[in-house]
Amino acid sequence: MKKLIIFIIFALALTACSRGGPTPTEQVSVQQPTRQATTPTPTKTATPIPPTETATPTVSPTPTPEYPKDGYGPQNFPGKVNPLTGEIMSSANTLAKRPLAIKVNIVPRTSTRPPWGLSRADIVFDYYQNNGYTRFHTIFYGQDTELAGPIRSARFPDHSLIRMYKSIFAYGSADPIINQRLFNSEYYDRLVLEGGGDQLCPPSDQDPMCRFDPQGYSILLGGTKEIHTYVKDQGVDDSRQNLDGMYFNLEPPDDGQDGELVTVRYSNDDFAQWEYDPSIGEYLRNQDDAFDAGQGEEYAPLVDRNNDEQIAADNVVVLLMEHSFYRQPPNEIIEILMLGSGTAYAFRDGEVYEVRWSIPAQDSVLYLTYEDGTPFPYKPGNTWYQVIGVSSNITTPESGSWRFEFITP
Repeated sequence: MKKLIIFIIFALALTACSRGGPTPTEQVSVQQPTRQATTPTPTKTATPIPPTETATPTVSPTPTPEYPKDGYGPQNFPGKVNPLTGEIMSSANTLAKRPLAIKVNIVPRTSTRPPWGLSRADIVFDYYQNNGYTRFHTIFYGQDTELAGPIRSARFPDHSLIRMYKSIFAYGSADPIINQRLFNSEYYDRLVLEGGGDQLCPPSDQDPMCRFDPQGYSILLGGTKEIHTYVKDQGVDDSRQNLDGMYFNLEPPDDGQDGELVTVRYSNDDFAQWEYDPSIGEYLRNQDDAFDAGQGEEYAPLVDRNNDEQIAADNVVVLLMEHSFYRQPPNEIIEILMLGSGTAYAFRDGEVYEVRWSIPAQDSVLYLTYEDGTPFPYKPGNTWYQVIGVSSNITTPESGSWRFEFITP
């Protein structure tokens, strides 16, 4: 039986990391975990053009008139209802697997944007990693994507998120300290790293992660179907898991405030806006388009390279979580306490609600409640979580506009 792909030498993965931003601590070798793999021999082909996803609708089936008045969740989800989005699938077989998490990076702008596959993710966590930048922990469950990426290295918060969503995790190496935590976990056999080296896209069931290199950037990508097939071929349990916790309802609560614009600023070079579009009932993502040298923030639409559509979210939730330094700058490593409960701001349908986030156990998905513990209803659809520190600045510059400025610990 072939072993799970774990490319520990890191040569190509770290080459890509060095092109993607300052991560000096990721260039040290680590001891190999128990499940070591031999490096497959790549099959060279002509420089590929990533496929577009025109054959399948971009969004999951939208809630139908049969959607119950009381909604779905937080427990006892029917077999065809996605517990991470509240959407009704055409078949329960779509959900007969684990969630798949993929680590996606969009820094620097010139080489990583537009990213691939983000419009297909059920849940995305956008959190601070180091050196002024964030990175995405993207979770795919109800939908597949032909390509997802650019795939980059892991951070400590991924350890908590893998446990919470019982997911497979595809990433492109990590600092040795971080890899040690991942490799020594109970989920180590669900870690998928690059193994083929310079295997060019498209991905295959034998090499589910591949390289796209039209301009010398050597971008690492992966296909969700191929990763699932590969993991199952290695004998890893890829069955449906208990993902109870979230509650969904078509009707928004009636106690919200105006919340049409969400600005989240992590640094002078990393900031994003979510702007509510009432014509589609979703928040559209705009991303930093230039370094802010004191002249004001510049934005551009963040689109999915697979379909050229602007990234949209049915729910945008800002989470206030405790951050701490595991290792101080300049080679900083950040810990985020993803356990217990704390303050959250939930945006849906152009309204905002101050609620509580809750993670009662390490293997519990994150969900929202009111102060009295009553479940807060997500809008059926996808969710983006913006994670900031508990000491961050929160202001309302004008009616309907909310601004969150991250402050490092």
